[in-house]
Amino acid sequence: MKQLIFLFIALLAIGMTACNSAPKSAINTLTDEEVKEGWILMFDGETTEGWREYDNETFPDKGWYIEDGMLACENSGQGEAGYGGDIIFDKQFTNFHFKVEWMIEEGGNSGIFYLAQEIPGKKIWYTAPEYQILDNFGNHIDNTLGKDGNRKAGSLYDLIPPDPQNAKGPMEWNSAEIISYEGTIAYRMNGETTLEFHLWTDEWKEMIANSKFPDFNPDFADVAKTGYIGLQDHGHAVWFRNIKIKEL
Repeated sequence: MKQLIFLFIALLAIGMTACNSAPKSAINTLTDEEVKEGWILMFDGETTEGWREYDNETFPDKGWYIEDGMLACENSGQGEAGYGGDIIFDKQFTNFHFKVEWMIEEGGNSGIFYLAQEIPGKKIWYTAPEYQILDNFGNHIDNTLGKDGNRKAGSLYDLIPPDPQNAKGPMEWNSAEIISYEGTIAYRMNGETTLEFHLWTDEWKEMIANSKFPDFNPDFADVAKTGYIGLQDHGHAVWFRNIKIKEL
């Protein structure tokens, strides 16, 4: 296990060095270096190709739209998946490095899901861990619920808070990264590593057992090794761009 963790840390360090030294690319494009490294652009800024509604074969005909190179979800006021629905990229990933930039409206809430399983009649969060997106400075209830800020932006939702908590305010761009390698998960926000945890370990199982998730899914701790990446419709306006992934 220690060798695996050291390998994961080495991969993360190499990736961060390459990213920090690479030139900035235009919105929704890959640099030549990123192409050589195997990065895949998941959103071209013009079409929804590759994306569809969770538990559906097509992209939502309402709620989600493209605007000025951004993949956006409108403020419907209808709660989680109550209007356009959550969307997923129509390919499953196992070991990966995922990147996206996000911007949330004042008082808004959204999220990024990964390793999600598509179960008819169940919401995406039934099986998937979540990278929380939130306006930390607004009046959303998640700013006061949870423990030690584990419902704020960049958290493993309702489980682990980010450290540091470096999210920017509403209507400002934030960068998010999720690195998954053989069950070790790391989150990054705005260029800093903010948390790390390890799936399927005794510590993971104990943390889940002491959370709210078994009330919804008794098998929530058994996160799949391979699954979908999804973006959440929580009834608030949220914008995404520069969505890309590299398989590890």
